[in-house]
Amino acid sequence: MTQAHLDKFGRPIVVVTGIGVVTSLGQGKEDNWRRLTAGESGIHTITRFPIEGMRTTIAGTVDFLFDGRVAAPNLSEKLATLAAEEAIAESGIGTPGEFPGPLFAAVPPVELEWPERQQLAEAVGHYPIVYHDLLGAAASGKFRPWHERFLFGSVADRLADKFGTQGQPISLSTACASGATAIQLGVEAIRRGETEVALSLGTDGSVHPEALIRFSLLSALTTANDKPEEAARPFAKNRDGFVMAEGAAALVLESYAHAVARGAKILGVLEGCGEMADNFHRTRSSPDGRPIVGCMKNALADAGVTPDDVDYINAHGTSTPENDRMEYVGLKGVFSEEKLAQTPISSNKSMIGHTLTAAGAIEAAVSLLTIQNGRIPPTINYNIPDPAIPLDVVPNVARDAQVRRVISNSFGFGGQNVCLVLAAEPA
Repeated sequence: MTQAHLDKFGRPIVVVTGIGVVTSLGQGKEDNWRRLTAGESGIHTITRFPIEGMRTTIAGTVDFLFDGRVAAPNLSEKLATLAAEEAIAESGIGTPGEFPGPLFAAVPPVELEWPERQQLAEAVGHYPIVYHDLLGAAASGKFRPWHERFLFGSVADRLADKFGTQGQPISLSTACASGATAIQLGVEAIRRGETEVALSLGTDGSVHPEALIRFSLLSALTTANDKPEEAARPFAKNRDGFVMAEGAAALVLESYAHAVARGAKILGVLEGCGEMADNFHRTRSSPDGRPIVGCMKNALADAGVTPDDVDYINAHGTSTPENDRMEYVGLKGVFSEEKLAQTPISSNKSMIGHTLTAAGAIEAAVSLLTIQNGRIPPTINYNIPDPAIPLDVVPNVARDAQVRRVISNSFGFGGQNVCLVLAAEPA
């Protein structure tokens, strides 16, 4: 490894050689990129379960992979599999079933869903049912596959078996920052010299009634059900909550030296990762914005760059009244007034909704595509600007621009914040 393969802190430069994406807009990064830059929405009325009596009846569900209802871990696994297959194929690394590095997988929390609970209850065969009846049904042996399927680690374990990743797969959840955390863990493993290659991914196929109702009870979801494709309105004055969604993205990460040695095409550089926890509230950000400011500053410092070096901001931009305002407060604490006014910032969630566990990974992938293609996806549904958030949100129409460096923000519930700095290949 020569000096050219090290960053300014003497660490191995980490590059991306494969990208895979699946969202409600479609399967594969080309389809997604075409539709994102066309300003298309993947949000629609929910059809996979009854929605009568629900306050929110729309989501960015991925409905083109299975004919009927499947349990959330099955959908999360399928989404992750498709994204990983695309990323690994593009990178041309390893051999089928033998990936030469570890797996870092951001996966959603897992629980038995209502259809499974109902089957357990039916196996009891009498009413009223008490808890030990359900335990007895669970222990009967009839439901053995569920014992594995509804474990938090089962998705990553099966992915590791399928792709032949090295060592123990890591399953993680840091709420809406999870996808970015998975990438951060891959970057850090390569920098520490533990591996030359890593597979980092985020996946989430968990739009089911309980999850929807819980977010609804937190008053986090939009209730603009009439026109689903217009419901996600990040930074607009009439924003009223986020739209739950599904998807996955995977990145093949490599040390620069390893990628160059095997003649791989380099799609971008992961220059920096920053994180900062916020203990203020389980869903709200600290009113002074300090953890958001600190998170972005940590990422820029880790990359060894300044705010003036950033050409585009891929916003967390969930479309909740609170989050978008706090993201602006945070940005003001990092960027000068002049710089912020001239730096485009847009939210992919305006089109694909909030993919929760997968969001940080999907938005990192979109950030890399933005650099590659010199085109910034818009923030759609921006028809009523919010005077309290005077940002250039790339309203409604994609914009051609030379983008060499992006900061991608992920601010999760529970104060779990991660920012990534992504850049074009070193000259």
